[in-house]
Amino acid sequence: MSFMNSINIIGSGLTAQQLRLDIVAENVTNSQTTRTENGGGAYRRKLVVFEALSGRDTFRAALARASNGLISNTEAAPVAGGVRVAEIVEDEDDPMKMVYDPSHPDANEDGYVELPNVDMVMEMADAMAATRAYASNVTAFNTLKTVLSSGLEIGR
Repeated sequence: MSFMNSINIIGSGLTAQQLRLDIVAENVTNSQTTRTENGGGAYRRKLVVFEALSGRDTFRAALARASNGLISNTEAAPVAGGVRVAEIVEDEDDPMKMVYDPSHPDANEDGYVELPNVDMVMEMADAMAATRAYASNVTAFNTLKTVLSSGLEIGR
């Protein structure tokens, strides 16, 4: 695998974790939103679904490529690997919170207001996990930079 493939893999991880943090921020921001644009009631928590991209070859395929003089694996495997966001879904499993507040404009006939199913503890845990994963990708990139720099020093 060339160093450009490694950079692409690390970049896909950085991009995916950044989107995950954006979705956590959206969830926290809308934690008290009782109306959505389309009139569907209270805001529903969103989740990011990741999908692994595999660009790995078997040894046989790599050897065949090498024997044909192909150094890059772009013909055999157009994707270097990494991760991508498969979709952003609404959390349908966790129920909405019902709070008694008859003075609220969105209260039903019994005086209950439907609040989003956003749990701040879960959001903060998700944000910390995304931040750690992002930092791990930055560490991998810095390590790759060090290896590349060391390789260039050999040529001097």
